[in-house]
Amino acid sequence: MDAAPVRPNYRRVWLTFLRNSLVREMTFRGNFLVTLLTRAFYFAAQVTLFEIIYGSVDRVGDWSRPEYFGFMATGLLVNALVETFFMPNLSAFSELIRTGKLDFALLKPVDTQFLVSFEKVEVAQLGQVALASGLLGYSITSLELWSELFLTAGGLMRVGLYLVLLGCATAFFYSLMICLAAASVSMGRNTGLYDFWFYVTVFARYPRDIYQTGGAAANVLSAAFTYVVPILLIVTTPARVAVKGAFEWPFVVGCLLAALGGLAVSRLVFRRSLRGYRSASS
Repeated sequence: MDAAPVRPNYRRVWLTFLRNSLVREMTFRGNFLVTLLTRAFYFAAQVTLFEIIYGSVDRVGDWSRPEYFGFMATGLLVNALVETFFMPNLSAFSELIRTGKLDFALLKPVDTQFLVSFEKVEVAQLGQVALASGLLGYSITSLELWSELFLTAGGLMRVGLYLVLLGCATAFFYSLMICLAAASVSMGRNTGLYDFWFYVTVFARYPRDIYQTGGAAANVLSAAFTYVVPILLIVTTPARVAVKGAFEWPFVVGCLLAALGGLAVSRLVFRRSLRGYRSASS
């Protein structure tokens, strides 16, 4: 009788990827330090900008200064997680196709989407995770929420919901990236589409509430990026849960559906794109 196929241990595979990434970063320590400093400068510039803004106004929309920093920390956390675990892989997907290296990925006994999504970890970007977490801690401290969040059952549920929604936001951004990466199969290169991803996600740097206080164009943007491509929804909702205690359950459910739907659609798009792939040898 034929032996049953061995199922790969994805946890061990990912830990191997992480170890290889750590070795690579330590081999080029200068680049590692430059990346840390660059991200720290970007973080400081963002915080300084809103320090200047809040020097002239008390609130932006209905966000006070410490509340806005909680929102900013949430957005930075999502971006840092995406740039740590997914960006270095999916941005290189078109090169795998162009050079024919995708053939080797398809032959390996590991799910191809898992392989092209997780093979590299941008370890230096974890510094951005630490900075964003520190900013979130500062926001919670300024709002005097520590005891409310961590010493009560309702507060712990709020923290747990925030972490779930943070995961939903990360999953949705990943789904958007994998769909854009899959377009490389038919287009060869998709640099323009990645530019589109950055241009679209820039809207998520500001809370959904701000767009609702503008004119007709702002209302159109708010509706489009809340209900069609819900990048405003998935970043604003966890921030409102954390710093405002706002349990807007339709939006919470919307975040869950956006993440699950995004993952399902991106999986379908990726698998269908591979069916149209022609190997380098064909």
